[in-house]
Amino acid sequence: MPNTPDPGTPEAVDGEEPWLSSDEVAKLWPIRKDWLSGAAHRADVRVRRSGGASRGTWGAEPTFYHFHPEDVRRAAPAIAEGHVDIPSVWRTDTPDGRRREFWGTLSARVAGTLVLALLVFAIILLLGTVVFLLTVE
Repeated sequence: MPNTPDPGTPEAVDGEEPWLSSDEVAKLWPIRKDWLSGAAHRADVRVRRSGGASRGTWGAEPTFYHFHPEDVRRAAPAIAEGHVDIPSVWRTDTPDGRRREFWGTLSARVAGTLVLALLVFAIILLLGTVVFLLTVE
């Protein structure tokens, strides 16, 4: 089912405006990018999903969402004014949402830095071992 819209999603008609990507919708809605599809579901916005197929032991491939442009524009004022029930941690205009975004980004960067430092340390240790073994004889 990769690269196909969800069942029941109407097909695009010739001359119809192209569906919006997650990046474009994130600019219009005060919602964190990770939660756009959930917010769209709560606001009755039509969504096309592609990807996400299982790779077995290796997890799943990335999932891409595209949103119907008229539905996005219709829902934007309702979401911005708080008429759609969306948890505060999903939003970018609430202290809870900004806090969650900050700590998520910080923890990802710290984890990436630690993995990189561990990799550099392992390479240096390996090179040091090779140099030691070559000079001992």
